[in-house]
Parts: sequence; structure tokens; C-alpha cells
Amino acid sequence: MARPEFDIAIVGAGSGGLIAARFAAQLGARVLLAERDRIGGDCTWTGCVPSKSLIRVAKAAHEIRAARRFGLDGASLTVDMSRVRDYVQRKVHEIYGPTSPDALAREGIEVALGPASFENSSTLRSGTRSIVARHYLVCTGATPITPAIAGLNDTPRFTYHNVWETTKLPASLVVIGGGPLGMELSQAFGRLGSEVTIVAPQLMPHDDPEAADVIRQVFEREGIRVVRGRATSVRQDPAGIVVASDTQAEARGECLLVAAGRRPNLEGLALDRAGVIHSERGIVVDDSMRTNVPHIWAAGDVIGGEQFSHVAGWQAFTAARNALLPGRSSGRSNPIAWVTFTDPEVAQVGPSEAAARKQLGDALTVTRWDIAKVDRAKCDDEEDGFIKLLSDARGRVIGATIVAARAGEISGEISLAVTRQLTVGDVSTAIHAYPTYTTALQQMTGQAATTRWTGSTAGRIVARLMGFDSRT
Repeated sequence: MARPEFDIAIVGAGSGGLIAARFAAQLGARVLLAERDRIGGDCTWTGCVPSKSLIRVAKAAHEIRAARRFGLDGASLTVDMSRVRDYVQRKVHEIYGPTSPDALAREGIEVALGPASFENSSTLRSGTRSIVARHYLVCTGATPITPAIAGLNDTPRFTYHNVWETTKLPASLVVIGGGPLGMELSQAFGRLGSEVTIVAPQLMPHDDPEAADVIRQVFEREGIRVVRGRATSVRQDPAGIVVASDTQAEARGECLLVAAGRRPNLEGLALDRAGVIHSERGIVVDDSMRTNVPHIWAAGDVIGGEQFSHVAGWQAFTAARNALLPGRSSGRSNPIAWVTFTDPEVAQVGPSEAAARKQLGDALTVTRWDIAKVDRAKCDDEEDGFIKLLSDARGRVIGATIVAARAGEISGEISLAVTRQLTVGDVSTAIHAYPTYTTALQQMTGQAATTRWTGSTAGRIVARLMGFDSRT
């Protein structure tokens, strides 16, 4: 075996690969980052960054159309989709800039652009170059699937890979898929002016049913139509595209967007030559992100499971740490947190109420707070939603469902509380600035902690001693 040229070679320069490469470089390791397409991966070019940029534009359009509720008359709106596209692409390139090959080289990371594949378990080939490293980390992400729907392959369609390039706002749009991406883009295009119809068996199937119901009501209010059912066929007629469902209902539109899931990017890696166990569901890894080949690791969407950029980043960081430093850390982040960036946003930290109830039974405490009770939400006229805080028999926070205009920002505090095993009372002792959306956390945890204490033996004794107990 040739002497290793690198301490770690990372295949895939998306969010996971970039985080792992930068961490390894900070340690002083010799790092190679191989990428077959564009540095930044889906998140930068076709996922998080362009979608959130488009959502911001759509929010602005919605505010203009709804300005009368604030006493503002005379507002008018014309959507120039070509300029919208330019705005989105400008933000993409601004975020890409610090991750360009030249920028990474200044951080001590060598970049190899082009397809990479294993020659054997010890050697990676990139172009005409054979690369030998002490460790390998595969972070090649995932790609949109084409569901088995009759006529789909013969029908022009958008996916999240190409929808950002459109320079014409569709008069009407049919969206296949009720998951996070389908929901976010349905609302965005609806707010820009398209007539949107979603075809899906269920909206937000992986979220709390109460949260999904709030978003359903908001979508109905904004004029988004939902066809409940699984898409079974697609055809074109003179009036546009027709999507039929297994409930016999049809959806019609000028354009079609397919947002029906993703599959791991394994093609071209030649994992068999490296002896790495994998399937169509992804690369098999242990808790430390190690494959069955001791010096080959994998992280992010390519291993299946939760497909979130922040989870990929955490797993890739953990894999690099485990490869290069003594000891082992778990790459199975706890709690898992995610946000669907509809308006209002939907954030989930840790288990849902149903999952927690199944695990803890009557030991679970659910504290619920309507966003309409939050002063900042009233000022902003953003009163749809709630916070549902879950705690165990000892009062420790184990998770939350948040539906609010700032749900994603609120979720970070809950993630910290769960990770540090803080109690509801601990959260209540932190003074939150007023008026903010997080004021709700102080209000609801303060009330819950007081109720918990007054219901305890110590609380009842103190109440009697102080003459507060009017029940006797």
C-alpha cells in the first residue's frame, strides 16, 4: 500500500463534507475534498439557500397584498419572475463565495473537482489521479426521486433541482408531494401569484397532526387547493397538465412540480470495490458513522434516515472527529430537530407527542401555549400556531412542537434544554427579552413550574403554613 498522501479524503462537498473538511483542517490534518459537481451541494445550489430566498420574496409579496390589514392602502404588486430568479441566484452565490476552491485552499483544504470512485478499499480515484488517505469519509448526499407514476417520464416537470431557473411565474402549478419541500414551495408560488394545487395522501405526514392542521387552515385561507390522494397518472392536454389520483380526483395546472422524496447518491462511487456494505437505502454505518471497512466513514443523506443539512453537518463532524482523534462520539444526534419553513414555520424538537406518549404513558406532561397569547405575535398579526412542550416525570424537557412565525429560532432553546437535560423550571428561570416570541417559553414554563410545585407535597405544606390553602 502506498504511503497516505492525506489524513482524510472526503467525497462530497455539501454541508456535511464542508463542515468535516474545515474541522479536519483546523486540527492540522492533511485534507482532500472531492466533489463531482459544485461545492456546497444541494443545500447551497438547489435546496436550503434558494428555497429560503424564494420564501422571503414570497413573504414580501404576501405582505404587500395584505397591507390593508395594517391600514396601508394603495399598494400594488407586479411579480417579475426573471428578477426574482436573479435575486435568488445572487443569494446563492453570496453564500457559495466563502466555500469556493480558492477560499478552501486558503484554509488548508485541497479540492479535487470531478467524479470520485473507489479503486479498492485503500485508494480513491478522482479523474486521472489516484488518492491514498488514512481515512475516507463519504458525504455525497441524495437526489430527487422520480416516483412510479404513469406518464410522468413523458411530462415536462420541475424538481427542486431546476425550479429555481424559471423566469416565468406559472399561472397555475400542480405540486406532487405534501412533505416539507412541497409545502414550502406551494406556499411560496401561491403567494407570488400562481394558483396552486397539492396532490398528496397527507400534508406534512411526519409532523404533529395539530401542527399540520394549522398549516392546512392557513393554506385554505390563502387559496391553495389540496387533492387528497396518491398521484397515479400524469398527462398533458391542450389546457395543460392533468394529475389523477387514486381517489379519482384530478388536479390541473400549467406546470408540474414533483417533490416526492429523495434517494441516496451512491451511483459511481464503486463502493463494492471498497467492500463497503450498502443498499438502495444508503450506506450502512454504526453509531460512530463508521462503515464495515474500519477506515471508511459515511454521513448525511447518503446513509439514509433524517435528511437535514444540520444533521448531515453534525454526523460528518462526528465522523471526522472519530477518524482523526482518540475515542468515539455518537453521530446519532439527540434530539433531532427540524423546521418546515412555511409561514407560520413548523419546528419539531425530539419526539412528537404521540411518540412520547407511547414511550412514557401517563408520566408525560404536555404544556400547551397558543401563539395568540404572545404579545409580539399580536403586534405582528401573526397569531396562527402554538407551542407544545413535552416533559417527563422529573420535569425534564424532552421535546416540543412549535408552530409560529419564528418557530425555527425558538427551537434552538428547546434543543439546548433537551441536550442539557434541563427541567421546565430551569427554562422558566431565564429572563427573556420582551416583546419577543420566546417570551412565550418563559410564560408557559413559569406557569407549568408553579403548577407542578403547588401540586407537590412540599408545595401543599408551604401553602398551609402560609395560610394560602383555601381548600381546607
